[in-house]
Amino acid sequence: MSTLPAVMAQQLGPIDTPAIDWLAISPPVALLAGSLLILTLVGVTRWRPAPGVWAAVTVVTSLVAIGLAAAVWVRVTDPERGPSSAVAGAVAVDGFTVFVTVVVCVAVILTAMTSAGYLRREGLDGPELYALLLLAGTGGIVMAAAGDLIVLFLGLEILSIAVYVLAGYHLRRIESQESAMKYFVLGAFSSAFLLYGIALVYGATGSTNLARIADFLAGNVLESTGLLLAGFALLLVGLGFKVAAAPFHVWVPDVYQGAPTPITGFMAAATKAAAFAALVRVFVSTFGGYQLDWQPIVGALAVLTLVVGAVLAAVQTDLKRTLAYTSLVHAGFILVAVQTATDQGVVAVLFYSATYAVVILGMFAVLTTVSRRGDVGHDLDAYRGMAYSRPGLALALTLFLMAQAGIPLTAGFFAKFYVIAAAVDAGTYLLAVAAMLGAVVAAFVYLRLIVTMYSQTDEQAARTGPAPRPVRPPIPLGVKLTLAVAVVYTLAAGILPGPLVDLARDATPLLVLAG
Repeated sequence: MSTLPAVMAQQLGPIDTPAIDWLAISPPVALLAGSLLILTLVGVTRWRPAPGVWAAVTVVTSLVAIGLAAAVWVRVTDPERGPSSAVAGAVAVDGFTVFVTVVVCVAVILTAMTSAGYLRREGLDGPELYALLLLAGTGGIVMAAAGDLIVLFLGLEILSIAVYVLAGYHLRRIESQESAMKYFVLGAFSSAFLLYGIALVYGATGSTNLARIADFLAGNVLESTGLLLAGFALLLVGLGFKVAAAPFHVWVPDVYQGAPTPITGFMAAATKAAAFAALVRVFVSTFGGYQLDWQPIVGALAVLTLVVGAVLAAVQTDLKRTLAYTSLVHAGFILVAVQTATDQGVVAVLFYSATYAVVILGMFAVLTTVSRRGDVGHDLDAYRGMAYSRPGLALALTLFLMAQAGIPLTAGFFAKFYVIAAAVDAGTYLLAVAAMLGAVVAAFVYLRLIVTMYSQTDEQAARTGPAPRPVRPPIPLGVKLTLAVAVVYTLAAGILPGPLVDLARDATPLLVLAG
Protein backbone atom coordinates (compact mmCIF):
# COMPACT_ATOMS: atom_id res chain seq x y z
CA MET A 1 0.00 0.00 0.00
CA SER A 2 1.48 3.31 -1.06
CA THR A 3 2.14 5.85 1.61
CA LEU A 4 0.80 9.39 1.34
CA PRO A 5 4.23 11.00 0.69
CA ALA A 6 4.87 8.48 -2.13
CA VAL A 7 1.49 9.21 -3.74
CA MET A 8 2.12 12.95 -3.53
CA ALA A 9 5.58 12.52 -5.04
CA GLN A 10 4.10 10.58 -7.98
CA GLN A 11 1.48 13.27 -8.57
CA LEU A 12 3.83 16.22 -8.27
CA GLY A 13 6.76 14.68 -10.12
CA PRO A 14 10.41 15.47 -9.41
CA ILE A 15 11.10 18.73 -7.62
CA ASP A 16 13.41 21.01 -9.58
CA THR A 17 15.80 22.39 -6.95
CA PRO A 18 18.53 24.84 -7.98
CA ALA A 19 22.16 23.81 -7.85
CA ILE A 20 24.04 25.61 -5.12
CA ASP A 21 27.43 27.16 -5.80
CA TRP A 22 28.85 26.89 -2.30
CA LEU A 23 31.93 29.00 -3.00
CA ALA A 24 29.76 31.88 -4.23
CA ILE A 25 27.71 32.00 -1.03
CA SER A 26 30.50 30.92 1.32
CA PRO A 27 31.24 34.36 2.94
CA PRO A 28 27.75 34.88 4.43
CA VAL A 29 27.54 31.18 5.26
CA ALA A 30 30.81 31.50 7.20
CA LEU A 31 29.47 34.41 9.26
CA LEU A 32 26.21 32.58 9.90
CA ALA A 33 28.11 29.44 10.94
CA GLY A 34 30.19 31.51 13.36
CA SER A 35 27.07 33.00 14.90
CA LEU A 36 25.45 29.56 15.29
CA LEU A 37 28.68 28.16 16.74
CA ILE A 38 28.74 30.80 19.46
CA LEU A 39 25.09 30.26 20.33
CA THR A 40 25.50 26.47 20.33
CA LEU A 41 28.54 26.52 22.61
CA VAL A 42 26.73 28.79 25.04
CA GLY A 43 23.46 26.88 24.91
CA VAL A 44 24.62 23.26 25.25
CA THR A 45 27.83 23.59 27.26
CA ARG A 46 28.88 25.13 30.55
CA TRP A 47 32.07 26.49 29.06
CA ARG A 48 32.74 30.03 30.22
CA PRO A 49 35.85 31.22 28.39
CA ALA A 50 38.18 34.01 29.43
CA PRO A 51 37.22 37.58 28.50
CA GLY A 52 37.94 38.37 24.89
CA VAL A 53 37.57 34.82 23.56
CA TRP A 54 34.21 35.50 21.91
CA ALA A 55 35.62 38.64 20.31
CA ALA A 56 38.52 36.56 18.99
CA VAL A 57 36.09 33.98 17.58
CA THR A 58 34.20 36.78 15.82
CA VAL A 59 37.39 38.23 14.37
CA VAL A 60 38.63 34.85 13.14
CA THR A 61 35.24 34.05 11.60
CA SER A 62 35.21 37.37 9.76
CA LEU A 63 38.78 36.83 8.53
CA VAL A 64 37.73 33.43 7.17
CA ALA A 65 34.85 35.14 5.36
CA ILE A 66 37.27 37.68 3.89
CA GLY A 67 39.51 34.84 2.71
CA LEU A 68 36.57 33.13 1.04
CA ALA A 69 35.58 36.44 -0.55
CA ALA A 70 39.11 36.72 -1.95
CA ALA A 71 38.67 33.30 -3.57
CA VAL A 72 35.42 34.47 -5.14
CA TRP A 73 37.21 37.63 -6.37
CA VAL A 74 39.82 35.53 -8.15
CA ARG A 75 37.04 33.66 -9.92
CA VAL A 76 34.96 36.66 -10.98
CA THR A 77 38.00 38.54 -12.29
CA ASP A 78 39.09 35.54 -14.37
CA PRO A 79 38.36 36.49 -18.03
CA GLU A 80 37.35 32.91 -18.81
CA ARG A 81 34.73 32.76 -16.06
CA GLY A 82 33.75 36.25 -14.98
CA PRO A 83 30.67 37.28 -12.97
CA SER A 84 27.77 34.88 -12.64
CA SER A 85 24.66 34.22 -10.62
CA ALA A 86 24.00 31.52 -8.06
CA VAL A 87 21.02 29.76 -6.48
CA ALA A 88 18.81 30.15 -9.57
CA GLY A 89 19.73 33.81 -10.02
CA ALA A 90 18.93 34.78 -6.43
CA VAL A 91 22.54 35.71 -5.65
CA ALA A 92 24.79 37.92 -7.78
CA VAL A 93 28.39 36.73 -7.89
CA ASP A 94 30.49 39.69 -9.03
CA GLY A 95 33.20 42.04 -7.85
CA PHE A 96 30.65 44.42 -6.37
CA THR A 97 29.41 41.73 -3.99
CA VAL A 98 32.96 40.82 -2.96
CA PHE A 99 33.96 44.46 -2.33
CA VAL A 100 30.98 45.17 -0.08
CA THR A 101 31.45 41.79 1.65
CA VAL A 102 34.96 42.79 2.69
CA VAL A 103 33.75 46.20 3.92
CA VAL A 104 31.04 44.58 6.06
CA CYS A 105 33.45 41.97 7.45
CA VAL A 106 36.00 44.65 8.35
CA ALA A 107 33.23 46.54 10.15
CA VAL A 108 32.36 43.39 12.12
CA ILE A 109 36.03 42.87 13.05
CA LEU A 110 36.63 46.44 14.23
CA THR A 111 33.33 46.54 16.15
CA ALA A 112 34.09 43.24 17.88
CA MET A 113 37.55 44.43 18.94
CA THR A 114 36.14 47.71 20.27
CA SER A 115 33.25 45.99 22.06
CA ALA A 116 35.42 43.62 24.12
CA GLY A 117 36.71 46.28 26.51
CA TYR A 118 33.40 48.15 26.50
CA LEU A 119 31.43 45.09 27.62
CA ARG A 120 33.89 44.30 30.42
CA ARG A 121 33.71 47.89 31.67
CA GLU A 122 29.91 47.86 31.63
CA GLY A 123 29.64 44.41 33.20
CA LEU A 124 27.91 43.03 30.10
CA ASP A 125 30.57 40.69 28.78
CA GLY A 126 28.68 37.91 27.06
CA PRO A 127 28.51 36.08 23.75
CA GLU A 128 25.18 37.43 22.56
CA LEU A 129 26.58 40.64 21.14
CA TYR A 130 29.13 38.81 19.02
CA ALA A 131 26.57 36.33 17.70
CA LEU A 132 24.30 39.22 16.75
CA LEU A 133 27.20 41.05 15.09
CA LEU A 134 27.93 38.06 12.88
CA LEU A 135 24.24 37.67 12.10
CA ALA A 136 23.96 41.35 11.17
CA GLY A 137 27.01 40.98 8.95
CA THR A 138 25.35 38.02 7.25
CA GLY A 139 22.29 40.12 6.47
CA GLY A 140 24.42 42.97 5.14
CA ILE A 141 26.28 40.67 2.73
CA VAL A 142 23.02 39.11 1.54
CA MET A 143 21.68 42.60 0.78
CA ALA A 144 24.75 43.45 -1.28
CA ALA A 145 24.67 40.12 -3.13
CA ALA A 146 20.92 40.03 -3.74
CA GLY A 147 19.97 39.15 -7.30
CA ASP A 148 16.30 39.10 -6.39
CA LEU A 149 14.13 41.63 -4.60
CA ILE A 150 12.82 38.97 -2.21
CA VAL A 151 16.39 38.01 -1.26
CA LEU A 152 17.13 41.71 -0.76
CA PHE A 153 14.20 41.96 1.63
CA LEU A 154 15.32 38.87 3.55
CA GLY A 155 18.84 40.23 3.89
CA LEU A 156 17.54 43.57 5.10
CA GLU A 157 15.37 41.90 7.74
CA ILE A 158 18.22 39.69 8.96
CA LEU A 159 20.40 42.77 9.32
CA SER A 160 17.67 44.91 10.85
CA ILE A 161 16.41 42.47 13.48
CA ALA A 162 19.95 41.83 14.72
CA VAL A 163 20.69 45.57 14.92
CA TYR A 164 17.39 46.26 16.72
CA VAL A 165 18.54 43.94 19.51
CA LEU A 166 22.07 45.33 19.48
CA ALA A 167 20.76 48.88 19.88
CA GLY A 168 19.00 47.84 23.10
CA TYR A 169 21.83 45.63 24.35
CA HIS A 170 22.74 47.83 27.33
CA LEU A 171 19.97 46.69 29.65
CA ARG A 172 20.96 49.12 32.42
CA ARG A 173 20.44 52.24 30.28
CA ILE A 174 16.90 53.38 29.60
CA GLU A 175 18.22 55.35 26.61
CA SER A 176 19.41 52.12 25.03
CA GLN A 177 16.00 50.47 25.43
CA GLU A 178 14.29 53.58 24.07
CA SER A 179 16.56 53.69 21.01
CA ALA A 180 15.87 50.03 20.23
CA MET A 181 12.12 50.55 20.43
CA LYS A 182 12.20 53.63 18.19
CA TYR A 183 14.43 51.88 15.68
CA PHE A 184 12.20 48.81 15.66
CA VAL A 185 8.92 50.69 15.18
CA LEU A 186 10.20 52.97 12.42
CA GLY A 187 12.15 50.12 10.84
CA ALA A 188 8.97 48.06 10.62
CA PHE A 189 7.28 50.90 8.72
CA SER A 190 10.20 51.19 6.31
CA SER A 191 10.18 47.43 5.70
CA ALA A 192 6.49 47.60 4.86
CA PHE A 193 7.16 50.34 2.30
CA LEU A 194 9.96 48.27 0.78
CA LEU A 195 7.76 45.18 0.56
CA TYR A 196 4.93 47.12 -1.09
CA GLY A 197 7.45 48.53 -3.54
CA ILE A 198 8.61 45.03 -4.41
CA ALA A 199 4.99 44.00 -4.97
CA LEU A 200 4.37 46.91 -7.33
CA VAL A 201 7.55 46.25 -9.31
CA TYR A 202 6.49 42.61 -9.62
CA GLY A 203 3.08 43.71 -10.84
CA ALA A 204 4.66 45.93 -13.50
CA THR A 205 7.35 43.51 -14.71
CA GLY A 206 6.14 40.03 -13.77
CA SER A 207 9.30 39.12 -11.85
CA THR A 208 11.28 39.89 -8.72
CA ASN A 209 14.58 38.71 -10.19
CA LEU A 210 16.74 41.76 -10.91
CA ALA A 211 18.31 40.38 -14.09
CA ARG A 212 14.93 39.35 -15.50
CA ILE A 213 13.42 42.72 -14.59
CA ALA A 214 16.24 44.54 -16.40
CA ASP A 215 15.87 42.24 -19.40
CA PHE A 216 12.10 42.77 -19.49
CA LEU A 217 12.36 46.56 -19.27
CA ALA A 218 15.05 46.65 -21.96
CA GLY A 219 12.95 44.62 -24.41
CA ASN A 220 9.46 46.01 -23.74
CA VAL A 221 7.81 49.41 -23.70
CA LEU A 222 5.23 49.72 -20.93
CA GLU A 223 1.90 51.24 -21.94
CA SER A 224 1.63 52.81 -18.49
CA THR A 225 4.55 53.34 -16.13
CA GLY A 226 2.48 54.42 -13.14
CA LEU A 227 2.75 51.08 -11.32
CA LEU A 228 6.49 50.87 -11.92
CA LEU A 229 7.13 54.46 -10.81
CA ALA A 230 5.07 53.89 -7.66
CA GLY A 231 7.28 50.87 -7.00
CA PHE A 232 10.37 53.07 -7.45
CA ALA A 233 9.04 55.54 -4.90
CA LEU A 234 8.27 52.90 -2.27
CA LEU A 235 11.62 51.19 -2.77
CA LEU A 236 13.35 54.53 -2.26
CA VAL A 237 11.43 55.07 0.98
CA GLY A 238 12.46 51.65 2.32
CA LEU A 239 16.11 51.94 1.35
CA GLY A 240 16.21 55.65 2.21
CA PHE A 241 15.38 54.75 5.81
CA LYS A 242 18.38 52.43 5.99
CA VAL A 243 20.83 54.94 4.50
CA ALA A 244 19.38 57.66 6.76
CA ALA A 245 18.38 59.99 3.94
CA ALA A 246 16.20 62.96 4.87
CA PRO A 247 13.27 63.03 5.50
CA PHE A 248 13.56 59.37 6.57
CA HIS A 249 16.30 60.16 9.10
CA VAL A 250 14.19 60.92 12.18
CA TRP A 251 15.36 57.77 13.96
CA VAL A 252 19.05 58.57 13.59
CA PRO A 253 19.86 61.05 16.42
CA ASP A 254 17.99 59.19 19.16
CA VAL A 255 19.23 55.75 18.10
CA TYR A 256 22.83 56.89 17.68
CA GLN A 257 22.76 58.55 21.09
CA GLY A 258 21.04 55.71 22.95
CA ALA A 259 22.68 52.63 21.44
CA PRO A 260 25.93 51.26 22.92
CA THR A 261 28.76 53.33 21.45
CA PRO A 262 30.50 50.47 19.54
CA ILE A 263 27.14 49.45 18.06
CA THR A 264 26.49 53.02 16.93
CA GLY A 265 29.72 52.82 14.95
CA PHE A 266 28.63 49.51 13.41
CA MET A 267 25.28 50.97 12.37
CA ALA A 268 27.01 53.96 10.78
CA ALA A 269 29.49 51.74 8.92
CA ALA A 270 28.08 48.33 7.99
CA THR A 271 24.37 49.18 7.75
CA LYS A 272 25.05 52.15 5.47
CA ALA A 273 27.46 50.17 3.27
CA ALA A 274 24.94 47.36 2.78
CA ALA A 275 22.01 49.71 2.16
CA PHE A 276 23.90 51.78 -0.41
CA ALA A 277 25.05 48.58 -2.12
CA ALA A 278 21.40 47.52 -2.42
CA LEU A 279 20.46 50.98 -3.70
CA VAL A 280 23.12 50.81 -6.43
CA ARG A 281 22.23 47.27 -7.48
CA VAL A 282 18.50 47.98 -7.66
CA PHE A 283 18.42 51.42 -9.24
CA VAL A 284 21.69 51.84 -11.14
CA SER A 285 21.96 48.26 -12.43
CA THR A 286 18.35 47.14 -12.71
CA PHE A 287 16.46 50.36 -13.41
CA GLY A 288 19.23 52.13 -15.31
CA GLY A 289 17.02 52.43 -18.38
CA TYR A 290 14.54 54.50 -16.33
CA GLN A 291 17.15 56.73 -14.72
CA LEU A 292 15.47 59.90 -16.00
CA ASP A 293 12.50 58.98 -13.80
CA TRP A 294 14.32 58.27 -10.56
CA GLN A 295 17.42 60.49 -10.84
CA PRO A 296 15.58 63.74 -9.95
CA ILE A 297 14.12 62.11 -6.84
CA VAL A 298 17.48 60.79 -5.67
CA GLY A 299 19.07 64.15 -6.42
CA ALA A 300 16.44 65.96 -4.34
CA LEU A 301 16.96 63.50 -1.48
CA ALA A 302 20.70 64.12 -1.69
CA VAL A 303 20.33 67.91 -1.41
CA LEU A 304 17.78 67.67 1.41
CA THR A 305 19.96 65.20 3.31
CA LEU A 306 23.02 67.44 2.94
CA VAL A 307 21.16 70.53 4.15
CA VAL A 308 19.42 68.87 7.10
CA GLY A 309 22.58 67.08 8.23
CA ALA A 310 24.87 70.10 7.98
CA VAL A 311 22.51 72.58 9.64
CA LEU A 312 21.40 70.39 12.55
CA ALA A 313 24.91 69.07 13.23
CA ALA A 314 26.09 72.63 13.85
CA VAL A 315 23.71 73.16 16.80
CA GLN A 316 24.30 69.91 18.73
CA THR A 317 26.09 69.70 22.08
CA ASP A 318 26.25 65.90 22.37
CA LEU A 319 28.99 64.34 20.26
CA LYS A 320 27.03 61.20 19.37
CA ARG A 321 24.10 63.32 18.17
CA THR A 322 26.55 65.50 16.28
CA LEU A 323 27.95 62.46 14.50
CA ALA A 324 24.41 61.29 13.82
CA TYR A 325 23.70 64.44 11.85
CA THR A 326 27.09 64.54 10.15
CA SER A 327 26.36 60.99 9.01
CA LEU A 328 23.51 62.54 7.03
CA VAL A 329 26.06 64.72 5.24
CA HIS A 330 28.03 61.63 4.28
CA ALA A 331 24.84 59.90 3.15
CA GLY A 332 24.04 62.94 1.03
CA PHE A 333 27.47 62.74 -0.59
CA ILE A 334 26.98 59.09 -1.49
CA LEU A 335 23.50 59.82 -2.85
CA VAL A 336 25.08 62.41 -5.16
CA ALA A 337 27.28 59.63 -6.54
CA VAL A 338 24.34 57.22 -6.83
CA GLN A 339 22.22 59.63 -8.86
CA THR A 340 24.93 59.92 -11.53
CA ALA A 341 24.08 56.31 -12.55
CA THR A 342 27.56 55.93 -14.09
CA ASP A 343 30.46 53.57 -13.54
CA GLN A 344 32.45 56.48 -12.13
CA GLY A 345 29.65 57.13 -9.67
CA VAL A 346 29.65 53.48 -8.56
CA VAL A 347 33.41 53.67 -7.97
CA ALA A 348 32.84 56.78 -5.84
CA VAL A 349 30.11 54.98 -3.84
CA LEU A 350 32.39 52.04 -3.10
CA PHE A 351 35.44 54.14 -2.20
CA TYR A 352 33.38 56.47 0.00
CA SER A 353 31.59 53.58 1.76
CA ALA A 354 34.86 51.79 2.54
CA THR A 355 36.56 54.96 3.75
CA TYR A 356 33.66 56.14 5.87
CA ALA A 357 33.26 52.71 7.46
CA VAL A 358 36.85 52.48 8.67
CA VAL A 359 37.16 56.13 9.73
CA ILE A 360 33.88 56.22 11.65
CA LEU A 361 34.66 52.94 13.44
CA GLY A 362 38.03 54.36 14.48
CA MET A 363 36.26 57.46 15.74
CA PHE A 364 33.72 55.51 17.76
CA ALA A 365 36.57 53.45 19.23
CA VAL A 366 37.90 56.72 20.67
CA LEU A 367 34.45 57.69 21.95
CA THR A 368 34.09 54.26 23.58
CA THR A 369 37.37 54.72 25.43
CA VAL A 370 36.74 58.29 26.55
CA SER A 371 33.22 57.62 27.83
CA ARG A 372 32.68 56.62 31.45
CA ARG A 373 30.95 53.64 32.98
CA GLY A 374 27.29 53.77 32.05
CA ASP A 375 28.25 54.95 28.55
CA VAL A 376 27.97 58.60 29.59
CA GLY A 377 30.19 61.61 29.02
CA HIS A 378 29.62 62.30 25.33
CA ASP A 379 28.87 66.02 25.63
CA LEU A 380 31.36 68.28 23.88
CA ASP A 381 32.65 69.78 27.15
CA ALA A 382 33.84 66.33 28.20
CA TYR A 383 36.41 66.52 25.40
CA ARG A 384 37.80 69.91 26.43
CA GLY A 385 41.49 69.64 27.21
CA MET A 386 41.66 66.06 25.95
CA ALA A 387 44.90 66.84 24.09
CA TYR A 388 46.56 67.42 27.47
CA SER A 389 45.02 64.52 29.38
CA ARG A 390 44.99 61.85 26.62
CA PRO A 391 47.20 63.14 23.81
CA GLY A 392 47.34 59.88 21.85
CA LEU A 393 43.57 59.52 21.64
CA ALA A 394 43.21 63.22 20.84
CA LEU A 395 45.67 62.90 17.96
CA ALA A 396 43.83 59.89 16.53
CA LEU A 397 40.46 61.62 16.89
CA THR A 398 41.88 64.72 15.19
CA LEU A 399 43.01 62.62 12.24
CA PHE A 400 39.58 61.00 11.90
CA LEU A 401 37.84 64.38 12.09
CA MET A 402 40.17 65.77 9.43
CA ALA A 403 39.41 62.77 7.22
CA GLN A 404 35.66 63.30 7.56
CA ALA A 405 36.15 66.97 6.74
CA GLY A 406 38.01 66.01 3.55
CA ILE A 407 41.42 67.43 4.44
CA PRO A 408 44.13 66.50 1.88
CA LEU A 409 46.46 63.58 2.65
CA THR A 410 43.60 61.72 4.31
CA ALA A 411 41.31 59.10 2.77
CA GLY A 412 38.33 61.40 3.24
CA PHE A 413 39.74 63.93 0.77
CA PHE A 414 39.75 61.43 -2.09
CA ALA A 415 36.36 60.02 -1.05
CA LYS A 416 34.81 63.46 -1.49
CA PHE A 417 36.91 64.22 -4.58
CA TYR A 418 35.70 61.15 -6.46
CA VAL A 419 32.06 61.97 -5.66
CA ILE A 420 32.42 65.55 -6.90
CA ALA A 421 34.29 64.36 -10.00
CA ALA A 422 31.54 61.83 -10.80
CA ALA A 423 28.83 64.50 -10.39
CA VAL A 424 30.69 66.97 -12.61
CA ASP A 425 31.37 64.29 -15.23
CA ALA A 426 27.64 63.46 -15.27
CA GLY A 427 26.73 67.12 -15.70
CA THR A 428 24.95 67.51 -12.35
CA TYR A 429 26.81 70.66 -11.37
CA LEU A 430 24.24 71.93 -8.88
CA LEU A 431 24.51 68.72 -6.86
CA ALA A 432 28.29 68.99 -6.90
CA VAL A 433 28.04 72.54 -5.53
CA ALA A 434 25.51 71.45 -2.88
CA ALA A 435 27.83 68.64 -1.79
CA MET A 436 30.77 71.02 -1.46
CA LEU A 437 28.72 73.52 0.57
CA GLY A 438 27.54 70.72 2.85
CA ALA A 439 31.16 69.63 3.33
CA VAL A 440 32.13 73.19 4.31
CA VAL A 441 29.47 73.39 7.02
CA ALA A 442 30.36 69.91 8.30
CA ALA A 443 34.03 70.94 8.39
CA PHE A 444 33.06 73.75 10.78
CA VAL A 445 31.51 71.15 13.10
CA TYR A 446 34.65 69.00 13.03
CA LEU A 447 36.91 72.02 13.53
CA ARG A 448 34.89 73.04 16.58
CA LEU A 449 35.57 69.69 18.21
CA ILE A 450 39.27 69.85 17.36
CA VAL A 451 39.51 73.31 18.93
CA THR A 452 37.67 72.02 21.99
CA MET A 453 40.11 69.15 22.42
CA TYR A 454 43.11 71.46 22.24
CA SER A 455 41.62 74.09 24.57
CA GLN A 456 42.61 73.89 28.20
CA THR A 457 40.03 73.44 30.91
CA ASP A 458 39.80 76.02 33.67
CA GLU A 459 41.64 73.66 36.00
CA GLN A 460 44.46 73.14 33.50
CA ALA A 461 44.76 76.87 32.81
CA ALA A 462 44.97 77.67 36.56
CA ARG A 463 47.99 75.46 37.09
CA THR A 464 51.31 77.30 37.33
CA GLY A 465 53.66 74.35 37.58
CA PRO A 466 53.92 70.79 36.31
CA ALA A 467 50.84 68.86 37.25
CA PRO A 468 50.78 65.19 38.19
CA ARG A 469 49.78 62.96 35.31
CA PRO A 470 46.11 62.01 35.74
CA VAL A 471 45.41 58.36 36.37
CA ARG A 472 43.52 56.97 33.39
CA PRO A 473 42.30 53.43 32.80
CA PRO A 474 44.48 51.64 30.26
CA ILE A 475 43.28 51.49 26.67
CA PRO A 476 42.03 47.95 25.90
CA LEU A 477 44.05 45.95 23.39
CA GLY A 478 41.09 45.66 21.01
CA VAL A 479 40.71 49.44 20.89
CA LYS A 480 44.43 49.85 20.22
CA LEU A 481 44.21 47.44 17.29
CA THR A 482 41.12 49.18 15.94
CA LEU A 483 42.79 52.58 16.14
CA ALA A 484 45.93 51.23 14.49
CA VAL A 485 43.96 49.82 11.55
CA ALA A 486 41.89 52.99 11.17
CA VAL A 487 44.89 55.34 11.37
CA VAL A 488 46.96 53.32 8.90
CA TYR A 489 44.07 53.11 6.45
CA THR A 490 43.23 56.81 6.75
CA LEU A 491 46.78 57.84 5.95
CA ALA A 492 47.56 55.13 3.40
CA ALA A 493 44.40 55.69 1.35
CA GLY A 494 44.97 59.44 1.62
CA ILE A 495 48.48 59.22 0.19
CA LEU A 496 48.11 56.27 -2.21
CA PRO A 497 44.42 55.81 -3.07
CA GLY A 498 45.21 54.09 -6.37
CA PRO A 499 45.05 50.43 -5.24
CA LEU A 500 41.64 50.83 -3.61
CA VAL A 501 40.32 52.80 -6.57
CA ASP A 502 41.50 50.05 -8.94
CA LEU A 503 39.65 47.47 -6.86
CA ALA A 504 36.52 49.62 -6.89
CA ARG A 505 36.74 49.95 -10.70
CA ASP A 506 36.86 46.18 -11.01
CA ALA A 507 33.83 45.86 -8.74
CA THR A 508 31.17 47.10 -11.17
CA PRO A 509 27.81 45.46 -10.39
CA LEU A 510 26.55 43.17 -13.14
CA LEU A 511 23.28 41.30 -13.62
CA VAL A 512 23.58 37.79 -15.04
CA LEU A 513 20.55 35.71 -16.00
CA ALA A 514 20.49 32.28 -14.40
CA GLY A 515 20.80 29.23 -16.59
